[in-house]
Amino acid sequence: MTTPTTTPPSAWPSLRVADWTATRDTLHMWTQIVGKVRMAHAPLVNHWWQVALYVTPRGLTTSAVPYGTGAFEIEFDFLGHRLEIRSSDGGARTVALQPMPVAEFYTRVMAALDELGIDAPIRPHPNEVDPAIPFASDHTHDSYDGTAAALFWRQLLQANRVIGEFRSHFVGKVSPVHFFWGGMDLACTRFSGRPAPPHPGGAPNCGDWVMVEGYSRELSSCGFWPGGGDEGAFYSYAYPGPEGFADRPIGPDGAFWSTEFGQFLLPYEVARAAPDPDRAVAEFLHSTYEAAADLAHWDRAGLEDDPFRWTRAGTP
Repeated sequence: MTTPTTTPPSAWPSLRVADWTATRDTLHMWTQIVGKVRMAHAPLVNHWWQVALYVTPRGLTTSAVPYGTGAFEIEFDFLGHRLEIRSSDGGARTVALQPMPVAEFYTRVMAALDELGIDAPIRPHPNEVDPAIPFASDHTHDSYDGTAAALFWRQLLQANRVIGEFRSHFVGKVSPVHFFWGGMDLACTRFSGRPAPPHPGGAPNCGDWVMVEGYSRELSSCGFWPGGGDEGAFYSYAYPGPEGFADRPIGPDGAFWSTEFGQFLLPYEVARAAPDPDRAVAEFLHSTYEAAADLAHWDRAGLEDDPFRWTRAGTP
């Protein structure tokens, strides 16, 4: 295992979930609205990869979304606290990120898109939450603490970097490191190349067929989300879960199998407080993947490689 470049512990910000729950839940709904706009126009990619958002140097983006013969992009800027909508024909609109109900945010985003001539035929209800309040009727979620939102983005920035390094060790089918707005988690998934049994579904306010597509191939998935620990948690699971998976020893100290969530967890605060947070998270990601791959008899020799293989071969 190659350890990613280390960073000072101060680069890993502290953000207690209990201190920003109201903002977290509002922001979750805002990302669902933006993610659904992307989903309305991006062609299907296996496992719903076309719906996700991506970490940027300032926040989260849809990346370029095809529209007609052009494209548009929507970005959450958590430094400037604004939602930027830009189109390839030069048009641009901004929605300020500030305390407001989801209903108002939804109205403002739809109006901005309309002004840019962008149709947004989305299903205006959230997924994977219960209750699922229609966006236009949601006056319950109305908080925005800009400091907390920026700290969360900085958590994502670190998670995106370390998970991205972990991803580079795999040469089989592997997802991007991307942000799924349904569960509000940053995720990266490796695949063995074999089919998986149909997923039973069961996610709240989400069709079972969505999960069938998402879990149609045998996988090992990891990521980070603002839950599962005092300051959020890194997670790792396998589908289907191989026999004995939950009992496998993994690292680092402080990581554990959660019967509540059915996956391994490393609380963010444990990683943040470690002498080398990068190394702690990398150990968690590698050890949990290895547990899944070994127990399920993946072709590890064919699916993994050294990400520095060409560097060591010499500079062209």
